[in-house]
Amino acid sequence: MESGRQRNRYPSLKSRNFAPVQKFLVIQTAFIGDVVLATALIEKLHARYPDAHIDILVRKGNEGLLAGHPFLHEVLIWDKREHKLRNLKRLAARIRLTKYDIVINVQRFAATGLLTAFSGAGQTIGFDKNPLSFLFSKKIPHVVKNRHEIERNQLLIAALTDDKPAKPRLYPSKADKEKVDVFKARPYITVSPASVWWTKQYPKEKWSAFLRQLPEEYTVYILGAPSDRDLGEELAAASPNAINLSGTLTFLQSAALMKDAEMNYVNDSAPLHFASAVNAPVTAVYCSTIPAFGFGPLSDESFIVEIAEPLDCRPCGLHGYRACPKGHFHCAWKINDIQLLRTLPHGHPNHR
Repeated sequence: MESGRQRNRYPSLKSRNFAPVQKFLVIQTAFIGDVVLATALIEKLHARYPDAHIDILVRKGNEGLLAGHPFLHEVLIWDKREHKLRNLKRLAARIRLTKYDIVINVQRFAATGLLTAFSGAGQTIGFDKNPLSFLFSKKIPHVVKNRHEIERNQLLIAALTDDKPAKPRLYPSKADKEKVDVFKARPYITVSPASVWWTKQYPKEKWSAFLRQLPEEYTVYILGAPSDRDLGEELAAASPNAINLSGTLTFLQSAALMKDAEMNYVNDSAPLHFASAVNAPVTAVYCSTIPAFGFGPLSDESFIVEIAEPLDCRPCGLHGYRACPKGHFHCAWKINDIQLLRTLPHGHPNHR
């Protein structure tokens, strides 16, 4: 149910020039990319309270993102797939026993609202869209458009720090970096073609057309989960320089490989946030969703690719759908290959 990290014992903050807050819990039990973006809160809290005990709660399967994180005392894990309610009850007891000073809930669902409201913490903070936010010490308005997710999340701790968000960050280990060093012998790019949401995913036919036009100087690594292996094989067949690594690397190993790529091509999905968290160059392809929702790239070198013409049906939803509601999927099919090729480090020789 829960998994511990290094159990360092920190000196009291009362001996320093900081507010006497010693134990924080951050709750983010949503998807992989959401957890990556929530690491910005860890960065900010640690910068303001360097001796604090900071824990995070994530859903089972996402804990690998935080392996060896230098600023986390412990990672709590909620197994939602088996005995969900029983595990929730055990977590609630564990959280109360820890006696956190402040619980910060990034999630907007009732289950995490229960954990927050009945945590026994001195302060409980969350978004007003959580149905149990009326039980929190402080509830913060959640505004979707025209504000990045890290800016929305920062509002939860602005009173504890300031209103300027940190950037998310992942910490691949030395072993993670050594694992992928073998793939870095020549210039390379990565492509992460899959997404949980079908209308967020650039079509495989479009990815294939793009891969066929890439300069031969680049090795292409296809990244993804074990469930993406078949898609990776299909795409690798489109280019003699493409290698399918889907299902062979951990989250942190994938991030370590992306960091030194000439360019990383992604959907509006978790790998986009991996790139942001290691400041890797990235080209993000947006189909049904839009950057204004607040999940755009944060890397110093980043590009957004989307349909040039406005569509009255776009965006069709915050997360997308399992099929295009209109049946045509113009938001993806009308993106031009040249838009992707132009974001290569020196452009494409045929399309400069």
